[in-house]
Formats: sequence, C-alpha cells, structure tokens
Amino acid sequence: MNVENLHRSSALLKKVLGRNMVKLAPIFLMASLMGGCGMFGKTTDTVSGWFGSGKAKGPQPATLPEIRESASISRVWSSTTSEAGRYVFTPVVDGEAVFVAGESGKVARLNLQNGTEVWRLDAGKSLSAGVGAGAGLVLVGSRKGELIALDAATGARRWEVILSSEVTGAPVVEGGKIIVRTGDGRIVGLNPDDGSRQWLYVRQLPALSLQGTEGLAAGDGSVYAGFSGGKLTAISASNGVQFWESSVSIPRGATELERVTDVVGKPVLDGKRVCAVTYQGRVACFDRNKGTLIWARETSSSVGLGMDDQYVYVTDARDAVTAYDKESGRAAWRQDKLANRRLTAPLPLGKYVVTADFEGYVHVLSREDGSFVTRSRADGGEARARPVDIGPGFAVQTAKGVVTAFKLN
Repeated sequence: MNVENLHRSSALLKKVLGRNMVKLAPIFLMASLMGGCGMFGKTTDTVSGWFGSGKAKGPQPATLPEIRESASISRVWSSTTSEAGRYVFTPVVDGEAVFVAGESGKVARLNLQNGTEVWRLDAGKSLSAGVGAGAGLVLVGSRKGELIALDAATGARRWEVILSSEVTGAPVVEGGKIIVRTGDGRIVGLNPDDGSRQWLYVRQLPALSLQGTEGLAAGDGSVYAGFSGGKLTAISASNGVQFWESSVSIPRGATELERVTDVVGKPVLDGKRVCAVTYQGRVACFDRNKGTLIWARETSSSVGLGMDDQYVYVTDARDAVTAYDKESGRAAWRQDKLANRRLTAPLPLGKYVVTADFEGYVHVLSREDGSFVTRSRADGGEARARPVDIGPGFAVQTAKGVVTAFKLN
C-alpha cells in the first residue's frame, strides 16, 4: 500500500468518524488501512459508534440560520426511557400506543395522545435494537443476540430466543412472520407464537462495513434489505426466498475504506417502487416486482432517506437535504444551510419535511422548495433516529432517551 493511499484512507476515516456514526475497532483500523498490502483476510468488523462521542475535530457545524416562520410548532408531550448508548433506537406506533426502549433494557408503552405511561419494564438485557411491534407483540433485540417478545397490552414477557449475533435494526412483522436482522449478515423469519425459526437468509459480509443503520422495509409479503457493497434485496416474508437483488451502487476506490458503499438506513417503498441510498454511492429507485432500475443519482448518505407521493428525500454526507422527483430522479431542491449539524434522515409529513440534529434541534422544511418553515428543540440533546410520524404530528427520540411529541399548526 503506498503512502498516498494511506493518507487518502486516513482522511476518509476522519471524515466518517466526524459523522458520529462510525465504529471501528482499533486493531481493525490498522488492518483496514493496510488492506492494500494484503495484510488481512476474512475478518469482519464494523465502522460505527465506539468512537461516536461527537468530539472528533472536523468541519464546524453551521450556525442556525434565522428563519421567517410560516407555521407554528408545539410540544404535545414528553417521556423518558433509557439512553441509547452507542445504538439508535426509534419509537414505533401501533394503534393508540407508542412503544419506546433504550440500551439499558427499559421498555415502555406510552399513550399516543398524551404520552402517559401505560406500562414500563426492564427486559434485563443490554439492548441494541428496537422497537418492533405487531401481532400483539413488542419486540426488542440485544447485543448478545437475544430477541425478546413482550405482550403489547401488558408488557408481560411472551418468549425469548437467542439468535446468531447482535440484533441490528428494529424487527418487523410481515406475512405472519417476525423478521429480524443480525450483525453477521443474517435475516431470520420467526413464528410470532413462540419465536421458533421458520426460515433463514444468509449473506457473506465484506471485510469492512457500516453498522447501526440496517433497517428493514416490508409490505405486501415482501421484505427489502440493503447490504454492504451497495446491494438491495427483496425476499419473501413467508419463506425467505430471494425474489431479486440489484445494485444501488458499486464499490469504487483504491482502498478498503474508500470502497465502503453500504446501503444505509431503511429502504422506503410505495406501491410501485422501492428506493435506497448508500454511503459513498448513489440514491436509486427500483421496480418492486422485478428489481429493475428506475433511476439513480450520485450522492452519499450515512443516515438514510424518506419518500412521499412526490419526492424522495435524502440527507447527504454534508448534511444537505435534497428532494428528488420520484418519477424522474431530477433534483427539485436542496437545503444546504445545516451543514455539519449531523442531521437525521428526513421524515416527509404532509406539506413538510422534518429532520433533527446533534443538538436536538428539530428543523421543519417546506416540501415545495426546502425553505425553513419553523424550528423547535427536543429534550435530551442529540437526535440520531429519524423522527417518527405519530399522526397527527411526529415524535423524536434523543440519545439520552427522551421522547418528545410535536404538533405542527
């Protein structure tokens, strides 16, 4: 490996670490930087939160721009679960309930309208993923691979199973199965009644990959999963059979680090298409049935995207939010005045697009042109997870475990 490539890898690593979402074991850091010399083989590790303190030197976050408010925003309620630690936890809405969890194992059911706590319990595990809900269950996963199913009405433990490795991303319920993803490249379909395994889908992971962003999207009996190397796959929720696989982007570069181009966040879908975005790659939309490419545009994201009936919205690696026309992929607008504020993936919400940042500020943009509409602040500092539509309004869970519900007027 030559000195030029080493410097390029080091510079890229600093850029990624500055996003506060990459984790890299120190010993693997050495191996990855020397990868061009052929000094490591099949070792798999992750780039994501061990150094995620947010204190790395780098470009300074943009000063909050002054805005002329054209809508009002108000807090409806606030509740607290445990801190997220080095993980990302997202609330989930199921009927009139909001379920929340945190790393220490605290899981709670809140009333959707006022945030009143219905039940709270300690799962007794150090959690890494959650929350999933469906089939009368609340689902959380642990760093040791335990998947815990709780009764949605009472919080009582229904069953617990041990999977092959750390649970990554919130479980989903589709096609009569619980679908769970683990950090070793596996997706498993489980019986909701007892957690017994019904099917297993396995992929080989590359030497270096991102972690903490592995969401699953599901609908109409299919599950969509993005992988390392820029691959997007559709599999059957009923039996785990692969329908198709397509490339969102193709790895490029001279070093292992430069070639990281993993699908990040959760794919988004509608009745016709499924869209995904990669780190150091592209945003692309595909036909849901055939997997054929509809359009693609060059971009890089470490957090993900959103979609409504008109646009696909991407928060890119420079913390600009861009709206792409859903039919053509043409960029309709780009909001770049929040540079380096470590924005979350965008949430489309009617006439608005919502994102939050590392200080807990919630930014509401106009869907039509990306201009600032209003701004507020969630309790508990840094927001990592995309805001969640709780209809009406939205909720934000911060790294300190505070969940705040907002209403737009």
